[in-house]
Amino acid sequence: MTTPTTPTTRYPTARLTLAQMRRSTGRLMSAGVAITIGTAFVAATLLVGNVITGTTYDQVAAQYADSDLVVSDDSGSLTPDDVDAARAVAGVAAADAVRSAFTELNHGGRSIYQSLVAQPSDPRLSPLELADGAWPAAPADIALPVDAAERLGLAVGDTVSSTRWVTDDEPTAAQDGTEYHDSREVTQELTVSGLVDDPHQAYALSGGMGVITPAAMDQRLADELEPGATEAYPAIVVALDEPGDRDALEATRDALAAAVPAAGDVMTTQEYAEDAVAGMSGGQNIVFLVFVLAFAGVALVVAGLVIANTFQVLVAQRSRTLALLRCIGAGTGQLYRSVLLEAVLLGVLASLAGVLLGSLLVQAGLLVAPSFDLGVPLPETITPSASVVLLPLAVGVLVTLVAALTPARAAAQVAPLAALRPSDAPSLRGAGRFRAVVSGLATFGGLAVLAGGVALGAAGRADIGVLAAVLGGSVSLIGVIVGAVFWLPRVAGGIGRLVASAGPAARLAAANTQRNPRRTAATATALLIGVTLVSMMTTGAASARVTMDDELDAQYPVDLQVAATSTDDAGNPAVVPGAVTDAVEGVAGLRAVAEVTTLVADVAGDTGSSVLPVVAATPEALSSVLSTPDAVAPLRGGTLLLPEQVAEDYGLAGRDTITLTGPAGEVTLDVVGSDLRTRQAYLTPLDLAGFTPDVGANALWAAVAEGNDPVDALADVQDAVAATEEPVEVTGAAVERQSFQQVIDVILGVVVGLLAVAVVIALIGVANTLSLSVIERTRENAMLRAIGLSKGQLRATLAVEGMLIAGVGAVLGVVLGLVYGWAGATAALGSLGEVPVVVPWAEVAVMLGVALVAGLIASVVPARAAVRTRPVAALAAE
Repeated sequence: MTTPTTPTTRYPTARLTLAQMRRSTGRLMSAGVAITIGTAFVAATLLVGNVITGTTYDQVAAQYADSDLVVSDDSGSLTPDDVDAARAVAGVAAADAVRSAFTELNHGGRSIYQSLVAQPSDPRLSPLELADGAWPAAPADIALPVDAAERLGLAVGDTVSSTRWVTDDEPTAAQDGTEYHDSREVTQELTVSGLVDDPHQAYALSGGMGVITPAAMDQRLADELEPGATEAYPAIVVALDEPGDRDALEATRDALAAAVPAAGDVMTTQEYAEDAVAGMSGGQNIVFLVFVLAFAGVALVVAGLVIANTFQVLVAQRSRTLALLRCIGAGTGQLYRSVLLEAVLLGVLASLAGVLLGSLLVQAGLLVAPSFDLGVPLPETITPSASVVLLPLAVGVLVTLVAALTPARAAAQVAPLAALRPSDAPSLRGAGRFRAVVSGLATFGGLAVLAGGVALGAAGRADIGVLAAVLGGSVSLIGVIVGAVFWLPRVAGGIGRLVASAGPAARLAAANTQRNPRRTAATATALLIGVTLVSMMTTGAASARVTMDDELDAQYPVDLQVAATSTDDAGNPAVVPGAVTDAVEGVAGLRAVAEVTTLVADVAGDTGSSVLPVVAATPEALSSVLSTPDAVAPLRGGTLLLPEQVAEDYGLAGRDTITLTGPAGEVTLDVVGSDLRTRQAYLTPLDLAGFTPDVGANALWAAVAEGNDPVDALADVQDAVAATEEPVEVTGAAVERQSFQQVIDVILGVVVGLLAVAVVIALIGVANTLSLSVIERTRENAMLRAIGLSKGQLRATLAVEGMLIAGVGAVLGVVLGLVYGWAGATAALGSLGEVPVVVPWAEVAVMLGVALVAGLIASVVPARAAVRTRPVAALAAE
């Protein structure tokens, strides 16, 4: 008679695996947390990518409001005749071209750049709603977005200056004989007829839309065209007589395709929006995905190292059990498959938990986001998809399985006799020559490519230089990681010897880091990767910030400028009224105010004359307001301070003297080079009067006082100027400089936050390593306890060991990060000038402090396990 089989007897490997997992739940939790964090990272990235794509789709669709069909052409060749043909199709209630214009609006010393659309022929064709006043009725009317009107201090019935460019009817002949149509600036006074609201945020990415009459839009677009050119549109939006009738929609779609043969397609609004989003980003926000998934990959690599260490701990704990199983007939294949099955089960459970955690984090973000007024509508709930679940699950299981391969091999190699005698825990074999050769080639070869990228960046080839720097840095970092087993334990030992004088606990901790160099290197490497990347980004951002500050100081030498909006008979800006000068000088947030004269001077030459924009001011006045006052130190009477780029742009490079001509005669000036990035040359007012008399100061340059907010200073100047009711405009380069700095700070914060996840995972690995150290040294710890080592000293030993491993990884990561960060910044910005090595000391101190404290905290649980076992019991166990 045969004995009935049960699933557990039929699958002994599965039974063994489940039993081992139940006994090792606590240890598996640490590896599970690591992989959960990594997969949550991946899942959250995919979900946020879906949110961004869906939001973009909704915004594109919102621009077409309640229209039913969109007649489109990718080449943008639809004409006004096509619009008329669409309107004539049976079943079409209204049809308008998709078109927009752009203008600068000035009022009360404030200026904004505003996009404009024409008032639709049918309300269904526009997402905008009237908030106050009336829609434009005359070509000189405009309806403004509510926030734009607030920024300019406008209300319904007020007038605002609109500046635009009009193409000349007659062509202008260039020096080489070719002809082109120049443009001139035209200012028109418009009346604010109403205020509009955008309830669906359809134009949020464009900063809102003003509305003008169709006739005014026709005139503006026609003025921008060269003579003989015809307007062209990318699309025509259509509203139907019977919008809810599907049959009527299909019939009208076919009729529109026949009536407008130039159209590439006739789609519903939803279809067109989906097609537009796919065209912009390939259906996904690829840049976002690549950027964030790269950091998710880093987190998973670090998690893999932690998992590998965790399974080494498990194998060490089970060494005697595994040997006994070998004694009663278990094969090496069964033990190997048991460890791998354990890894797969852990990977599945932890990855599912990661997907759930990532989904909850994104959902929480969507619930909190409305309170931050992001300016774009976001969905209320996440939309899970197969890729969001399956991709993180597959990645998590794969990483866990790969990380468990080597420990599984070590488990299968446990000898049966190990059950009968004391045995050291299985450990990986030492590194060989092949590893040393690969490490050396990758490290030094990568550094050579990195240096080449830096050189290319400094030579002006930032595109190739950055790619070379990224490739070289990645390869060299791989080389460093592969070769860490050779040098990292020695570094840990060297630092350990420095702290050995602190007492027996420190000496024991330093010696313990050398017991298993391979495992110590693997654990410190996990932390090294995360800290290297964090340090790289902070160093790169700090170096880039200094370089960009220097570049912005050179390109925008003054913080604020006040200039007249009108011109004199010669076409030069009008003189700034004295009331405006007094008002600006009375603003408390300014360090200095200088009167300057700007104009375009004629340059005499052998082959005729050319022009050169110049600024006239005293050297003292310029020095008081310029961001780089030393740049104007060579300026004095009889000289022309000529920036290199200006000399190249106007064909004046290499000249020792330049003769400027004007109504009063000519003046020959000695050329002095300058590294300023401005678009004008500089001379003194006395030299200016030599060839152009009676030209007063037509601009004010001001410097913001140290410690004052440039945005507040700009607003104060605008308010002061507005009170004079004089037609001047205020611009602020300091605000633009600050916006660049804010962008760098935001990107840095996001990147460091993402990479911090890898550091957290790495610290779990430190705790695992200490736990394995406790297991391997159970007999040794018991012996030390037996001869007088106290519980406190044993705890101190593990604490120092944890801090040594974490500290070594953090210190080496900081050093590598400094090199990579500076190299990356130089490759990207080297063409702007010398990129200094800026050490972000505060961030470095924080990273080192966090690493040491985390190493200390990581030792708590292993130390508790070490002191819990009594010395006699530990000795008897062996």
